[in-house]
Amino acid sequence: MSTPVQHPSTRPSVATLASARQRRQGGGSGAQNASGTSAEAAFLQFQSAVGNRAATAAVQRVRNATAERAPESAGSSRPGSPDSFVTARETESFVTASAPESFVTARETETADGAAAGARPVDDLAKRAAELMDRFKKNLDPVDNAVKGAQTPTSAGLGQAATASGNGALKHDAAASGTSAGAWNLLTEVTGVVVNAYDSLKNLKDARRNRTGAGHHTASRKGRTKGADAVVGTASSGGYGAAVAKEATKVQGAADAATAAEVSGVFSAVTGLWKGARAAGKVGGATRKYKRIKRLGDPGAVHAELLVRLQEEANRAEQRVDEAFERLNAITEAGQGRPPREWYPAAEAAFDALREEYERAGRATAAHQRAVQDTETLGETQKYAKKKQIAKIGKETVGGVVGEPAKAAGGIVAAVTAAGVLGSNPGGWIAAAVGAGLILGVAGYKAGRAVTKRYEEARHPERWAAEDEGPVEAKSRTDSLKHSLKVWKKVSKGERQAMARKIYGLAAGPGVPGSADTTPELRQSARELLVALKAGPEQHKLAPEAWAATLDDPEQRAAWVKEIAEQLASG
Repeated sequence: MSTPVQHPSTRPSVATLASARQRRQGGGSGAQNASGTSAEAAFLQFQSAVGNRAATAAVQRVRNATAERAPESAGSSRPGSPDSFVTARETESFVTASAPESFVTARETETADGAAAGARPVDDLAKRAAELMDRFKKNLDPVDNAVKGAQTPTSAGLGQAATASGNGALKHDAAASGTSAGAWNLLTEVTGVVVNAYDSLKNLKDARRNRTGAGHHTASRKGRTKGADAVVGTASSGGYGAAVAKEATKVQGAADAATAAEVSGVFSAVTGLWKGARAAGKVGGATRKYKRIKRLGDPGAVHAELLVRLQEEANRAEQRVDEAFERLNAITEAGQGRPPREWYPAAEAAFDALREEYERAGRATAAHQRAVQDTETLGETQKYAKKKQIAKIGKETVGGVVGEPAKAAGGIVAAVTAAGVLGSNPGGWIAAAVGAGLILGVAGYKAGRAVTKRYEEARHPERWAAEDEGPVEAKSRTDSLKHSLKVWKKVSKGERQAMARKIYGLAAGPGVPGSADTTPELRQSARELLVALKAGPEQHKLAPEAWAATLDDPEQRAAWVKEIAEQLASG
């Protein structure tokens, strides 16, 4: 037999009807109290038997059924009938009065959770779609780079040769190859625009939520960068669309092929010059950051006096230990043959003094060793930061400052050739091929480095692991190789992240675990490195004192490490 919980009656309970009838008829207080007590007892017994959730469902069904019957019974119900006595408001009043506070709270919590659950799927769906688009884009990139660097210039060269020789079949094949290359480039670029636009909006939203601090600067900078990438990508998409149209008119032998070639050449020139100018700006930023880091000087030379002073303090502490030990021996030898009460108190005091001097010597030696270690770490991180800026300068110069304008020059030559200003000449596709080759070389270098880092991350996780991280099992060579080929995955445990943790450990205040023993001089030098990396008070929109306070807050460690890692990679 089905239980009342599973198949509740659509009619109000007897207790409910009784309570409602007493209120309608204006009965005495004693009758009302008796009815209320009986109804409350019946309700509580029902609730304890089935639980809050089932009781809520049952009451809701009663209220709904009563509300549905109310219009029907308004004109046809007989006076005194049960249907005329119970209304939705009375049922609600009965529930509120009879149910304990825990039941009402549970019902309200379920309602709030339901509203939040309705909003979460939308955000989760958008986030999931963005992740899939990003993964799709990163899977397209390797083929896209090969198409840009090899297929596109080869097709352009074959088309030029076919035009010069009058070979219609070769010209048709070259145009078909160019069409497929442009279509692939267009697909990759449009996908990138969507991903960058979403990342920009997401990071700008995070920056608005965090008005100051490391989290604000990281999100704000990334939001602006991704927004600029989306704008440039939109322009590039227009260029690739024009290129597809140009090659398609060649395939079809359309009369407006020259016009399409002009438009494609202009688009290529504009986007190439734009990207070249942007790369030049990045080179300038990396150069300035490199100079700021270099002006900090070698930590070993800057803190030479500090290290000498700490070394001398450690030596003097060792000497005091030796002197205290000699005093203790002298007292012990002088007391031989004498009653202990005459020399033991002095020996005990000498022993306490020896213990104190020994503890001071241990602290002085540890302070010197920690300072030496921190100085070496600071020098290591500064060298790494300078190396990252030099690498960025080289990549942006070759691929952006030189490569993109070379492609732009090819577009200009193609446009004026199509316009009839120049006769058929190979200058356009040769210049474009040189630029594409440079860009392909830089892309190949980046891809190779990423593969190597992912392999090391899986094969040797202990190399760059955090000190507070437990032992991580290394993967086999096969699994590590598989992990390295996952082009959509970012390196999360690499050298850059390890250097960011080291810089933060030196710059953090004494309130952060592991940083209390750093000397104030070395802590200040590490914070000067943060300022040189463009992670100072000005970028975080904080006063120097408030900025320093964030470095003494253990809860902001993750945000700081992320910020430093981003600034090490940027110009």
